[in-house]
Amino acid sequence: MIVILAIVVLCLLIYGPQMWIRYVMKKHGAELNSMPGTGGELATHLINQFQLKGVEVEQTAPNSDHYDDTDKRVRLSPSIFNGRSLTAIAVATHEVGHAIQFYRKENITHLRKRYTPLAKIIEKVSIGILFSIPLITALFKVPHVALLTALVGVLGMLAAVLVQLIVLPLEWDASFNKALPILIEGEYISKQQEAAVKSVLRAAAFTYVAAALADMLRLWRWLAILRGAIR
Repeated sequence: MIVILAIVVLCLLIYGPQMWIRYVMKKHGAELNSMPGTGGELATHLINQFQLKGVEVEQTAPNSDHYDDTDKRVRLSPSIFNGRSLTAIAVATHEVGHAIQFYRKENITHLRKRYTPLAKIIEKVSIGILFSIPLITALFKVPHVALLTALVGVLGMLAAVLVQLIVLPLEWDASFNKALPILIEGEYISKQQEAAVKSVLRAAAFTYVAAALADMLRLWRWLAILRGAIR
């Protein structure tokens, strides 16, 4: 019973944030005839308004909304780029918020520049270590060596997840110090819509955290594979 409860709690920790984000985005994703423009049009308008020279808006794959600082592109998924919903305008403005952060070279942008690549490097190295377990087991034929290598790989995967969490302040700033004031002060949303938009912006800010937690599932899959390899 305790094992089952632990599994349920673990699944909630891993899937819960992503399910909540999808729920919030879908809840406020209904098309509004009163909306004067799409998310893509609003993003373009804001880029011009804030004079973010060299920054452009383009459509990308579904559920892949992001700002690419290297190419200076605000990339929006089809439902956001073409959508006239509260979700569309909130997410679009959130990504423009990132464009503003990087265009102004705000100190907080160092979080992504410094830690996101680090997280990817740590993850790749950890996966490489985990892949080496069967070879190490075959070479040394000492279970303790294989277990120690597995432990190093697992700790590396956990470190990669934790490093991703460090980037959260950057996301929060894009949502609540950039996007929300823009939408309210620019009167792009009504007073009645503020609560819904705040929910969407909160979900947008936690998207990377949810993705980091989802990486934990990959970690447990690796552990299951390794148990078979070490035996």
